[in-house]
Amino acid sequence: MYDAPSPPTGAQAVPDSRGINLWRADPDLKRLARLYLEDGLATHLEPHLERLGALAGGELDELASVADHHPPVLKARTRRGEDAQSIDYHPAYRQLEQVAFGDYGLAALSHRAGVLGWNAPMPAAAKYVITYLFVQAEFGLCCPVSMTDSLTRTLRKFGSAELISRYLPALTSQDLDVLNQGAMFMTEQGAGSDVGATVVTASPQADGTWSLHGEKWFCSNADAELAMVLARRKDGEPGLKGVSLFLLPRTLPDGSPNRYRIVRLKDKLGTRSMASGEISLEGATAWLVGDPGAGFKQMADMVNNSRLSNGVRAAGLMRRASTEALYIAHRREAFGKRLIEMPLMRRQLLKMLMPAEQARSMMFQTAEALRRSDAGEAEAYPLLRILTPLIKFRACRDARKVTGDAMEVRGGCGYIEEWSDARLVRDAHLGSIWEGTSNIVALDVIRAAQREGSLPVLRAHVAGLCADSDAPAELIPALDRAIALAEAAQGDVAQTRQAASALYHLTSAAALAWEARRLGAPHRLALARAVLTHRVLPRDPLSAAPAEDPELTPLLADPGPA
Repeated sequence: MYDAPSPPTGAQAVPDSRGINLWRADPDLKRLARLYLEDGLATHLEPHLERLGALAGGELDELASVADHHPPVLKARTRRGEDAQSIDYHPAYRQLEQVAFGDYGLAALSHRAGVLGWNAPMPAAAKYVITYLFVQAEFGLCCPVSMTDSLTRTLRKFGSAELISRYLPALTSQDLDVLNQGAMFMTEQGAGSDVGATVVTASPQADGTWSLHGEKWFCSNADAELAMVLARRKDGEPGLKGVSLFLLPRTLPDGSPNRYRIVRLKDKLGTRSMASGEISLEGATAWLVGDPGAGFKQMADMVNNSRLSNGVRAAGLMRRASTEALYIAHRREAFGKRLIEMPLMRRQLLKMLMPAEQARSMMFQTAEALRRSDAGEAEAYPLLRILTPLIKFRACRDARKVTGDAMEVRGGCGYIEEWSDARLVRDAHLGSIWEGTSNIVALDVIRAAQREGSLPVLRAHVAGLCADSDAPAELIPALDRAIALAEAAQGDVAQTRQAASALYHLTSAAALAWEARRLGAPHRLALARAVLTHRVLPRDPLSAAPAEDPELTPLLADPGPA
């Protein structure tokens, strides 16, 4: 008589995905990269993404865990008693920097040719697909990477030819001994989201530089060589018009240290590997960037680029969490079955995968809008201007829940710091706060509608996606209602979050449906239907749940090696 195999016991009963290739574990990512990137670039990047997927699921994940448990330490003096501040990072963090800034040139590849052997600057979609994989291992370092990239972009757009010539080569270097990392010093104790309340002052000097005085309260990548800083011009106008944008070097051109101090480092919930600090500006030398009366508008370009990066990182966190949950569900046994065979578990997994896939589609859609906007297409900027706060608002909030739900799939082990789950949950809470809290970013959706006329452009974009797909018939009527709600929110701001969520869900559903036809992937169309059913259209909460759509089954495939 045949005896059924006994279920695993002891350590063998605990699935461990260490060493999984996160590129191979996610077959839709390869197909989406080919859809959104030109063929030659997609083919060129594939071996690099293959390698990064293996690193992210193995070595980088282990380095991230070590760096998370050994946060940076501020040193105020040398051992001889010299006042020479420095921040000590664990070697694991330095190795992560080498991969991100050095090997993959993530802060440089949008700005110059030659990164990863490509003969031109790469479009945003390429940068974000690499970031999407890297962040599945390490989140904290992606903040300095994003700020360096964003500072470079802002300097190139608004800085003088002299400043660009002086600093661009180091900002885009892949040699860590040459590289100048970037930062953004904006927040003050009384001026977080309310930038008009900025009190740090800037006084003009005879040599054309400015002298900065005051304190900045939350400065991530605190020892960056260059920072964009908002300060109020001495005797300037009240409010935002008196606030200007300045480039602050840590080391002056003559090699001497600039006149500011890192007062202390923050003890943070997440992103522990990366140094965030409080900074006292004590007559620090800085250079004015762009129009003195448009400081915040110019800084907003950097902020919006960082917001998009936040949405990308949230998408990556959700995918890593979902991959871990799927891996466990296919290997963990309980009550005589694998978890993946249990209806409640399948439903829970699909509820995690839906927002993860929404965020990924919105990542690619926004990246394409950024590419088109930078190319000068007239309708692309207002589209980019609304898609950016939409993904930052909704994806960052969804990541908090998805990472928490994935921790629950792992059970008690998920609550233990030896696994990735706790780190993912802690890091996921950052996105809803930095570069604008959820309320501020939702209001920015409405601001884009008011100032840029973004709603008609968004409608035309979504309608175009639907016309080139098998999108559900209910989508466009629902979109028109969402747009009406967003228009009403311009007078009744209490509706702002509801309107922003609806616009995000409907845009992502249209993108999923468009991708489904282009890729011949029915499961993405089924996802579009699920978004409408579960996140947009009215439904009796006490009615029976819809049966699992069999077309969603490919999403539940085992992500592990065959």
